[in-house]
Amino acid sequence: MSAAPEFVAAIGLETHVQLRTASKLFCACPTAFGAPPNSQTCPVCLGLPGAMPAVNREAVRLTVLAGLLLECEIGLRSKFDRKSYFYPDMPKNYQISQYDRPLCIGGGLDIETGTGRKRIRLTRIHLEEDVGKNLHFETSSGVDFNRAGTPLMEIVSEPDLATPDEAFAYLLALKQILVYGGISDCNLEQGNLRCDINVSVRPAGQGRLGTKTEIKNMNTFKGVHRALTYEIRRQIETLRAGGTIRQETRRWDDAAGVTAAMRSKEDAHDYRYFPEPDLLPIELTAEQVAAWRAELPELPAARRARFAAEYGLPDYDAGVLTADRAVADYFEAVARKSGNFKAASNWVMTEMLRALGEREMDIGQTRVTPDALAALIGLVDRKVVNMPTAKEVFAILFEQGGDPAAIVEERGLGQVSDAGAMDELAAAAIAAHPAVAQDYRGGKKAALQFLVGQIMKASRGKADPQRAAEALRRRLDG
Repeated sequence: MSAAPEFVAAIGLETHVQLRTASKLFCACPTAFGAPPNSQTCPVCLGLPGAMPAVNREAVRLTVLAGLLLECEIGLRSKFDRKSYFYPDMPKNYQISQYDRPLCIGGGLDIETGTGRKRIRLTRIHLEEDVGKNLHFETSSGVDFNRAGTPLMEIVSEPDLATPDEAFAYLLALKQILVYGGISDCNLEQGNLRCDINVSVRPAGQGRLGTKTEIKNMNTFKGVHRALTYEIRRQIETLRAGGTIRQETRRWDDAAGVTAAMRSKEDAHDYRYFPEPDLLPIELTAEQVAAWRAELPELPAARRARFAAEYGLPDYDAGVLTADRAVADYFEAVARKSGNFKAASNWVMTEMLRALGEREMDIGQTRVTPDALAALIGLVDRKVVNMPTAKEVFAILFEQGGDPAAIVEERGLGQVSDAGAMDELAAAAIAAHPAVAQDYRGGKKAALQFLVGQIMKASRGKADPQRAAEALRRRLDG
């Protein structure tokens, strides 16, 4: 039995998510990733004098959809505010954000922990514009403003997370929900999802939270886990030594594996928030929110439960298949068309995901349509082809697409199951290996499998193994 902990941690995450929109939040500049530096800018997102912003309606819709997926209360009247601060990648020297009237309030999501399911509460979700990106070279630095003005949703959690493992599980669950909902691509390599960490420790049994530190701009889930592991240990060791924790912003040095102080932590009054004078408040109706609610997809947890119940899949299979919405959609199409649910699960989980992983593709890029894979499953079920041949056909489908039945016909891959042909193959195998045949007659049943293998070899893998075994038994036992 493990001893009770001396200290406990409280972790809250502020997760910044770029929305899946074609244009920026307050102008028509595109948001495509990878364009040449400063090629996707205009007077509005560069903050030039006299430029006037206009709100991207799709960004508002996606933020509300995220709030509905995360069980938030939707504010029918919200507004934008100016958050004043100077930084090289903030062209206006202020950021248009939301302060006291955000679009989404409260909410939460469930995560799985070592001790069961845990509810992580949300404080709010608000909409703001992203900043640009500083680029550092050998002897100079530059700023790319392409990202400045991209719609950015900030999801603020309550300090309900207690361990680095829980923070990791929370980020995974949040990412899965947002991708399922079409809210964001959540591509960490492209900076679609980043987070700031707030963490404090306190003696076990103390209700009041300890002094928190903030770790800024984390862009990998593994980095979040490592940074929390270090920072929690650092704070505990400081308190044990009789020191005090300063409220400050720290940065994570991934190479050194440590956090380092950057500056004292700002409070809200330091940003001098005031209502954005160039934008009217956002007014939504209950009818509009209800219409958006009707668009919500089935969430991963509900889909896992349904796959287990409707298709009779083991929990593991259901979890793998629902981890990605596109994979889940693909499986469901194959399962319904083939009628063989377990076979559909096996083919998607093994052959399909393996082939996609080897080529670093996603399932939307495969040439194997759900109709084609369902037809291939049907060929196996009807014993037109055996499993080794079916895998050969799948490889052809994956490379060039097409109809599995036509491929079998054109390449002469149909299974040998004719009784006469099978009897001839059995006779040839026995004649070629009389000692093995004698071993079988002497009681060594494993010898039969060797002879089945010889038939498979002679037929170039096209024989039905079950019928081959039956033909051999007839001759050997007769």
